[in-house]
Amino acid sequence: MRVLIAGAGSVGRSIARELLAGGHDVLLVDRNPENVGRASVPGARWLLADACEIGSLSGAGLEATDVVVAATGDDKANLVVSLLAKTEFGVPRTVARVNNPKNEWMFDEAWGVDVMVSTPRLMTALVEEAVAVGDVVEVFSFRGGAKMLGYTIPDASPLAGSAVGGISWPPDTVLVGLVRGGRPLAPTEDDALEARDELLLLAGDEDEEELREMLTPGRWQRDPAGHTGGAELV
Repeated sequence: MRVLIAGAGSVGRSIARELLAGGHDVLLVDRNPENVGRASVPGARWLLADACEIGSLSGAGLEATDVVVAATGDDKANLVVSLLAKTEFGVPRTVARVNNPKNEWMFDEAWGVDVMVSTPRLMTALVEEAVAVGDVVEVFSFRGGAKMLGYTIPDASPLAGSAVGGISWPPDTVLVGLVRGGRPLAPTEDDALEARDELLLLAGDEDEEELREMLTPGRWQRDPAGHTGGAELV
């Protein structure tokens, strides 16, 4: 896969190293001579240019690029790079970094952004996840409104011991994975949840409030058949 990364700062270089380790072809583009050609990213190709200019992107061979990552520290530049990549060169996938959470609303399809990565929001989610067992934490927001949410099961939660197939999630909510003892698992309907399991759920925009209420500690009860669900709240 051919990847162009706009912005060769610490974030851009870190992404490049990970992609290179996966065997991908990576081109780093930056207008700052101090960032170009750093030995800390062996195997990457480099281009000293302004990625916000069509001429620079054309010279970088964007027509044959699979993914563009706009990873600069300037939200305006990341939007321009994404828009040019999508509208002028038809790049199949664009990923854009958001530095200021107030600008998140602009990082959508209209600006050519397929995937938005909000660094401050991700850091906040990681902090909250570390200190807020029993709270629902937003991990990632997808274009169109769906969200990835994290939830760590408290020790006293009735969810512990419940079979995955016996839990009545809101209509557009899916349990996509869990982490137990540091190991990622793909849960089946017969698997039983355990206290301190870290759940990853995909939820539609309209389901988030219901899901948060459903997972609030102390709000669960079991029906006579032994199922656990949000429909029976006390």
